[in-house]
Amino acid sequence: MLTSRVLKINFPGQLVFGNGVLKQLEEDLVQMQCKGVIVMTISPLEEQLAPFVQTLRNHAVQVIVDTSIVQEPTFADFRQIMARFQSADVDTVIGIGGGSVLDVAKLVAAQLGNTQTLEEIVGNGLLKERGKRLICMPATSGTGSEVSPNAILVDDEGQKKGIISPFLVPDMVYADPLLTLSLPASITAATGLDALTHCLEAYTNKFSQPFIDMYAFEGMRLIAANLEEAVNNGHNEEARSRVALGSILGGFCLGPVNTAGVHALSYPLGSSFHLPHGLSNALLLPYVMEYNYSASPKKYAEVAIALGCKREGTDEETAQAGITKIKELIKACGIPARLRELDIPRGAIRQMAADAMKITRLLVNNPREITLTDAISIFNAAY
Repeated sequence: MLTSRVLKINFPGQLVFGNGVLKQLEEDLVQMQCKGVIVMTISPLEEQLAPFVQTLRNHAVQVIVDTSIVQEPTFADFRQIMARFQSADVDTVIGIGGGSVLDVAKLVAAQLGNTQTLEEIVGNGLLKERGKRLICMPATSGTGSEVSPNAILVDDEGQKKGIISPFLVPDMVYADPLLTLSLPASITAATGLDALTHCLEAYTNKFSQPFIDMYAFEGMRLIAANLEEAVNNGHNEEARSRVALGSILGGFCLGPVNTAGVHALSYPLGSSFHLPHGLSNALLLPYVMEYNYSASPKKYAEVAIALGCKREGTDEETAQAGITKIKELIKACGIPARLRELDIPRGAIRQMAADAMKITRLLVNNPREITLTDAISIFNAAY
């Protein structure tokens, strides 16, 4: 697809990837002579992180551990966290966890000492600074938040809002696939399909970029080939590592190109019915693909190839094989395939479609225009 958009990429200053790099992070923090650190994480990781935290304290680093984020974060959650940390004497904020934890860690690092209010930074490019060192370490293989300029919060009206800024790209990223070994199969599946969706929506995006297509194609290939094994055999380090790398590649797609119709339509499932973000995307992905592929059959045929399909007689036939492959992968991972399986009432579809129409920053990227009527049809197809 031809585009007049300028390619602009903000990569992290440093990316360290590999089994056991949590130890490398520990050593680097000591070497950097950090004085005060906020570690934002989740309760299930506290025991695994205890030696890391103790080592920092043994080197006279003041460490504050926060595990208050337990679901998709809201404006209210963030205000409470900022009130708690406003006077903390720290130079570094570290996020270790899933996308919600990483998003909040990114915003805490940006807002500590910043005079801008939360409402003033919502949107694209409105955050003007970040005064604290920011380090992210993903504990799931899904959101790509650790390498993206995005953070998502649910506002006071229950709508998801994006804060997008180069100041939200971490200074340093440590990706340790070993942190994902204990993830339950359901979370492995949902987050992996979320990462796959990042790659797929960037690759088929109206504003796709050849440079980003390289990351997107390889991300799809890695995840499609290894996710089922990672779900069914969570201690397979090789499968975990390949899905983790695919997730990072998907994260690289989020800043320069971003997602499209799947994510726009998934937002109401999260805000209205509190479905996990990855599950919301997985529910809608094949049905948005069915809607989209006729607008870009060549790109969707290439998606099918990345997913492991063989080339059929035409691009359209190959693209359809890719959609079938996605449905098979979702089933193999044990993810629900229909909205009705999650007790979402059919009567909610019209309002969900109306809410999705507000996510214009993503809808504009979709290869085929989605109107309100189209959104309703897609939700009905997914029902």
